[in-house]
Amino acid sequence: MRLFFALMFVFVATDSWTVILTHEGAWDPTRAVAWCTWAAYSTLAILGVFHTLRMLPIMLFMIFYKGLWLIVVAYPLWSAGTLEGSPAEGMAYMFTGIIIPIIFMPWKYVFKKYILIETKKK
Repeated sequence: MRLFFALMFVFVATDSWTVILTHEGAWDPTRAVAWCTWAAYSTLAILGVFHTLRMLPIMLFMIFYKGLWLIVVAYPLWSAGTLEGSPAEGMAYMFTGIIIPIIFMPWKYVFKKYILIETKKK
């Protein structure tokens, strides 16, 4: 998990901050939200290198939004046979990489800590 947080920081933060800091002119609001979101969560991922379990919500956020995008955008294109050659093709291939954090996510801990939320006993 620490390696994944570090890679997220190195690659996603570098790309997103480069786009943000070198952009000229007016932003398309939707594209700006995407780049700012990627910059924010990938920059916070550096904390995951040192506080891995505390930063799992960032990983859950990434799994959720990428999985949702694959279901809502990529799957309909793929099932219609129009994903190949579409503007979504490159993103679809990158987003299929969510299988890696899904496999290595400590799901027992996630369910116990974030879903089943135990009350503290006194």
